[in-house]
Amino acid sequence: MKQAMDSLGQSMQASLSSMAGLSVPSEQLQAIQQEYLQQATELWNAALQHPDQIKASDRRFAAPEWNSQPGSAFMASMYLLNSRTLQKLADQLQGNEKARQRVRFAVQQWADAASPSNFLAFNPEAIKKAVETKGESLQQGLQHLLHDIRQGHMSQTDESVFEVGKNVATTEGAVVFENPFFQLIEYKPLTAKVHETPFLFVPPCINKYYILDLQPDNSLVRYLLEQGHRVFMVSWVNADESLAKATWDDYIESGVIKAIDTTRDITGADQINALGFCVGGTLLASALATLAAKGRKPVASLTLLTTFLDFGDTGIMDVFVDEAMVRLREMTLGPSSPQGGGLMKGSELAATFSFLRANDLVWNYVVGNYLKGEMPPPFDLLYWNSDSTNLPGPMYTWYLRNTYLENNLCKPGAVTVCGEPLDLSLLDMPVFVYGSREDHIVPWQSAYASTQLLSGPVTFVLGASGHIAGVINPPAKKKRSHWVTGASVRQLPATADAWMASASEQAGSWWPVWSAWLSEHAGGTVNAPRQLGSKSHPAMESAPGRYVLRKA
Repeated sequence: MKQAMDSLGQSMQASLSSMAGLSVPSEQLQAIQQEYLQQATELWNAALQHPDQIKASDRRFAAPEWNSQPGSAFMASMYLLNSRTLQKLADQLQGNEKARQRVRFAVQQWADAASPSNFLAFNPEAIKKAVETKGESLQQGLQHLLHDIRQGHMSQTDESVFEVGKNVATTEGAVVFENPFFQLIEYKPLTAKVHETPFLFVPPCINKYYILDLQPDNSLVRYLLEQGHRVFMVSWVNADESLAKATWDDYIESGVIKAIDTTRDITGADQINALGFCVGGTLLASALATLAAKGRKPVASLTLLTTFLDFGDTGIMDVFVDEAMVRLREMTLGPSSPQGGGLMKGSELAATFSFLRANDLVWNYVVGNYLKGEMPPPFDLLYWNSDSTNLPGPMYTWYLRNTYLENNLCKPGAVTVCGEPLDLSLLDMPVFVYGSREDHIVPWQSAYASTQLLSGPVTFVLGASGHIAGVINPPAKKKRSHWVTGASVRQLPATADAWMASASEQAGSWWPVWSAWLSEHAGGTVNAPRQLGSKSHPAMESAPGRYVLRKA
């Protein structure tokens, strides 16, 4: 313990030293100061001479009340000027790159929090509504605040509208296997014939699986069933104290590998097709490389959606991870903690991800829910987003150290998983890699980096929008676009930017591109099974099963 504490102290001291070493070159500082004084003077003169012409150009101040009141418009405009100036100063900092990223992130967080729209006394729209409703909006806002405190998270949608198994996660199926880590769901086929190679979804374990099966019109599960596939889904358990000491190896062996073997056993197939989404893709690729090291190749094709394998560029997430942070987690939640483990609370993970887009996922709801007393509209994706899950501490800390901190997974033999040195180049099956262009969790360039690690033919497709909205993009809605080249990994450039230069934009969803690719690796067709499961793995309960209903 003393050695761990000494190491933690040294890491924290190094972090503080790097922060102290930051500075803004005098020339840039002087230029920013002069620009600020000039713009502030112009704004002040405009406020004195033509106050009705001041307009705050930001969607937080789009309501007419902001620009119809000169005082509010001036205050909002001055805030925007201050925010821009602070960001310019942060961008000009010289010194340690991680320290620079942290200062920029902290400045952005402060600027977002300090917006006058977030405070009742400065928000003319909220004040007007309070007057018009004779204080009822404030009463409703207080009730919303108390409700959110009781439920342990901020409401981003009207959660009362949704119920898992009733109007989300409704695709018909049955649980055909379970162990302490997951339930395996088999879905009822929607076609008389199905492809002979079954399909397995491995979703992220940091959220519930039903992001892939929200409602019938945007369910990737249902879409795949309609394309004639026999579909299975891993439904990870929401970890409790009974799994507080579970490790990464446990999730690989008793989770992903067990799901693959059970799917093969139920269907009688030698090989299956498999998809991993986000952390599910990292787990799936790790499991398949582990199996390949043992001479086993149970997967015919692999799909990776917004997945890290190379953690060299983790985007904004990098600001949270350093040796001191990881060591602290290991000492409190990891196998070296006094209890030998613990739980990483889902609420903490959810809050971290929300503050990556604080204006959209935090302050927007502070204003709407609490200051204006409004109930956010029902939105299935945000309902799922609020349904967080806990993770076992040892598993979580192993993941942090070997991915975000040390980036070991992409280095052959740098880490051992289930007793085997991990080498992702052993994955020689056809692979479909998808990235989202505006993804703030897995930058698309990092998703592309997976194409350089695998030895089989790889197809890369880039979709519009972000980490979730880019993935859940059903063709029938005719929204967004995607970029393709149609080339395999042997022709793909070494960098994402070079790939983008040769790609062409196509209207609509990327799902049909993937479906056509998948059908090439799904074999012929056979009669759909008359019942779900098998004699050795009979249906245990109807989908969505008990595990997905467990709250964090």
